[in-house]
Amino acid sequence: MKAGADTLRLTLDYQPPLAWDALLAFLGGRGAAGVEAVVDGRYLRTVRLAGSEGWLAVSATAKRDQLAVELSPTLESVATPLTTKLRQLLDLDADPLAIARVLGADPILKPVVAAVPGLRVPGGFDGFELVLRAIVGQQVTVKAATTLFSRFAAAFGDATTTPYAELKFFSPRAELIAAAELQTLINLGLTQRRAQTIHSVAKAYVAGELLLEPGCDQAAELERFRSIPGIGHWTSNYVAMRALRDADAFPTGDLALCNALGGVKPKEADRAAEAWRPYRAYAALYLWRLLRMGTQTESGG
Repeated sequence: MKAGADTLRLTLDYQPPLAWDALLAFLGGRGAAGVEAVVDGRYLRTVRLAGSEGWLAVSATAKRDQLAVELSPTLESVATPLTTKLRQLLDLDADPLAIARVLGADPILKPVVAAVPGLRVPGGFDGFELVLRAIVGQQVTVKAATTLFSRFAAAFGDATTTPYAELKFFSPRAELIAAAELQTLINLGLTQRRAQTIHSVAKAYVAGELLLEPGCDQAAELERFRSIPGIGHWTSNYVAMRALRDADAFPTGDLALCNALGGVKPKEADRAAEAWRPYRAYAALYLWRLLRMGTQTESGG
């Protein structure tokens, strides 16, 4: 790690290829306005970690196996755990060649795997943040889900000042959402049922009953998660894909994936996905990417 005049700098190694533009498009299209942004080929976000607060910026470098990271000096004491979180967020420990060997053999996926080599499954910087994004994304488009997510950031994310006009808030806080009146959540544009689900999840996080971070007891955590009314297999599998870094999780019932496979039923999509083990999460990303290359609308994932 190097120190500049007013920033800290570090590099992140990865195994090429890396579909950086596709990764930026995914994160930029799903991030909460004010918390995350993609500007001039860089990923920006605010950071609150282990008592430290600040911001970061990630960009590609001339080297095809490194990314450059700038950090605010206030994050120096958490640089090590922050690096781990960034690697998970950007899926930098993936083996893209092994993934391509499996998925590239499938006749449906082969063209998009060849067109977008090195596609990654973006993770979550914070477990609760990712879970909140997943719940607001249930049964709506990506654009609608991102709009709702951004409202939560403005309402429940503490304000901050950064060198970037696009970064204005920290991630929504579970304790503030848990303490809010249910009607306050409904007023953000949620149905009563979805507001109740978010309320219940926030309370579970505050009480220490949910973790949903990489390295947790995944089976036990997801079972507790699904016991909350309003949490089904699509949401829990989406969280497993991104927050828990399960490379073989598959968002069962995702309408966009069914459409990408020719309008099949969810059970048929699940059967097709068996051929993509142990990389079904990457297959889902490639199918969503296939829709972006066409004219159909993505789901809220």
